[in-house]
Amino acid sequence: MARSLGVEVVELDLSIPFTAARARNMGYQHLLRTVSGVDLVQFVDGDCEVSVGWIERAANRLRERAELAAVCGRRRERYPHASLYNRLCDIEWDTPIGDALACGGDAMMRLEALVRVGGYNPTVIAGEEPELCVRLRAAGYRIERMDAEMTLHDAGMTRFSQWWRRNVRSGHAYAEGVAMHGGPPERHWVREYRRALFWAAALPALAVVGALPTLGGSLVLFAAYPLSATRVYRSQRGRGRSRTDAVLSGVFLTLGKFAELQGILKFNWARRRGRRSTIIEYKQSPR
Repeated sequence: MARSLGVEVVELDLSIPFTAARARNMGYQHLLRTVSGVDLVQFVDGDCEVSVGWIERAANRLRERAELAAVCGRRRERYPHASLYNRLCDIEWDTPIGDALACGGDAMMRLEALVRVGGYNPTVIAGEEPELCVRLRAAGYRIERMDAEMTLHDAGMTRFSQWWRRNVRSGHAYAEGVAMHGGPPERHWVREYRRALFWAAALPALAVVGALPTLGGSLVLFAAYPLSATRVYRSQRGRGRSRTDAVLSGVFLTLGKFAELQGILKFNWARRRGRRSTIIEYKQSPR
């Protein structure tokens, strides 16, 4: 279908483990080989559509500010009300404007900067853009999130199991990020990693193990979960979110720590055995 529309297609050798990072490297490297004079490249995930006007605005911004390696804008869900999981994604995409630590899969990048740091790490199965941005910032570049419509995303999540696997992937990304860049000064994803370990492992373990010696008193620690959800609720309301959105954020951000723990354990188990995890996909290919 892509070829019928005049699009060049780069086919990957699937005998080598697939990652989105590897695909992006192959794409921009093909561009460098076949097109002369290109200085900027727009990456876009396969489930996204670029908004009208974004390419021009992003390119102008990068050409105005030589220190910028990448710019991104507002990604929105195409069908935010199709399911509560899609709605959670739309809330997740609404991030602060200005200097950013990282961009997502949709971003316009300066090819010179991308080549300088060696491109994406092709072995990273999740969180490949934040990992790349760590190296870009270490090289002296900046990342910026613009106040502009960038892409429409179709999460296509209608089941709890899809949402759970997506959060498992996040936990895996945290663990791999810590393994690669967790030391100072970056301490990449250390906070997220420790937060998942605390809420999904340490706290419930303390509550259960201490139940007998404290005659059940330690079980009061489980009250920390609704308190955490309430704290998120208040934070979201303070940002102008509706009550429904704030409740969803509070409940699912708290619950998501357990899925993240699964991803952390998955990465560390594979690493201990000297193996690399394969991609964690929450979508099914359409029939």
